[in-house]
Amino acid sequence: MIPREQHLEIGSLVFEGLDQIDLTGPYEVLARVSNATYRLYGKTTDPVRDITGLRLIPDATLAEAPALDVLHVPGGFGQEALMDDEEVLEWIRRQAAGALVVFTVCTGALICGAAGLLQGRRSTTHWAALPLLPYFGATPVNERVVVDGAWISAAGVTAGIDGALRLVAALRGDTEAKALQLFLVYAPEPPFDCGSPETAPPEILAKAQGVFAAITAKREATAKRVAARLGISV
Repeated sequence: MIPREQHLEIGSLVFEGLDQIDLTGPYEVLARVSNATYRLYGKTTDPVRDITGLRLIPDATLAEAPALDVLHVPGGFGQEALMDDEEVLEWIRRQAAGALVVFTVCTGALICGAAGLLQGRRSTTHWAALPLLPYFGATPVNERVVVDGAWISAAGVTAGIDGALRLVAALRGDTEAKALQLFLVYAPEPPFDCGSPETAPPEILAKAQGVFAAITAKREATAKRVAARLGISV
């Protein structure tokens, strides 16, 4: 736990085609951390759109970011465009080297993998991308939130809220995390038990797999290319 007297710099990477709830779910939690500054960082300060069109505006550029205590990397279909973007990957490497915690949500884990930062780590990601983690040298763990030392990864989309609360507990203690959970009325009661491949009916799962088929094929090809670059044999 970090003393509350110590100010924390928290920053999220934003990019075209992210999944907004990978960003905004954790934002609801992390923007309320005591004695902390939370900002959004992009390659430019131009607005970006998430995969469904929501417009988001970075607070500052990557170059303007201070050394972050918490680095948050969301995912989304736009993750593919960053897998060979050395400007973004080097920024992630540099920030991760000095951060207290690196927090990935969904396929944000793959971006960190492309930066060479998942080797030897346990990680989770969206269920459709979970089998790709070994290409980045990671051990895939089919759990909603995985903590591996200073790295916290959350599975797809809404799991980012769970991961953010775990992160706050690590930074400021359980009491603050519980207070934030209460403030956010975070007491999920989903109408269906259909939130994972293990619980979804076969016909629903098959349809979802069809939706992800094209992007999964692209991600697999990219993952194999990154594995070759990193010298990882799968």
